[in-house]
Amino acid sequence: MSESMSKRRFMIAAFGGWNDACQAATDVIRHLLNVYESREIGHICCDSYYDYQSSRPMMCTIQGRKRIVWPETTFYEIEIDEHTKLYVEMGPEPNFHWSDFCQRSLRFADEYEVTDMITIGSMFAECAHTRALPVSNSDGDDDTGDDDTYSGPVGIPTVLHYAAAEDGFEARSLWVSVPQYLGGDECPAATMRLLEEVSAIMDLSLEEGDLPSQAEKWRAKADMLVRCNDDLSDYVHHLERHMDEHSPGHDVSTPHARQLVEETEEFLRSFDHPATE
Repeated sequence: MSESMSKRRFMIAAFGGWNDACQAATDVIRHLLNVYESREIGHICCDSYYDYQSSRPMMCTIQGRKRIVWPETTFYEIEIDEHTKLYVEMGPEPNFHWSDFCQRSLRFADEYEVTDMITIGSMFAECAHTRALPVSNSDGDDDTGDDDTYSGPVGIPTVLHYAAAEDGFEARSLWVSVPQYLGGDECPAATMRLLEEVSAIMDLSLEEGDLPSQAEKWRAKADMLVRCNDDLSDYVHHLERHMDEHSPGHDVSTPHARQLVEETEEFLRSFDHPATE
């Protein structure tokens, strides 16, 4: 890691829900917590920010006793090596008081002298599993990001990204695209793509662990689905041509796209839970 990078402190934030197709973004945080030494260093508690009918408390057994675990955002310190610490933030997307929530997140970042905020998310899109999954990368000075035609709803990662930029942090926003015809499963290939982008921003080789092998299994399963459905195979070939031609303005939608997604999800369910005789 370069000397200039060693003086920077990074925080990565990911949130479950609408911003987290196939849990690809929050799985980046889980992966880092699994492969490195870490410790919890703080929370944003729940009552002011969550609607419990949409983000339900969970009943768990902890050390033999039943506990109710409330939705909350948790901060961790991760020790990458003896010279490098990384801070992460993860929780369900809050339902209320987003501006206040973001300010509390940034105060926490200030407390730990964070210089760089990286928000990550994942979204369903028309892309092919046989190609490198696209990642958009925008910074706090870019009012439109990679997609200068987008106008519509945003999630808490986008709001936190702009709040961090306005408060003087070096802010980056990463979004990975997940093939819409494979909705429902986890997507280790998307998680690995985000991890690669984070590594590049930090100028550091973050451990990939078993993500490459899990990504290969994910692609193999997707290949099998495509082979079993001629219409889906045609659709994927159409997406491949579109991605290879680098024509973002080209419309790859087909009249059967929604039906294909529904059929694929049904096939996945039958694959995971085969009928018994």
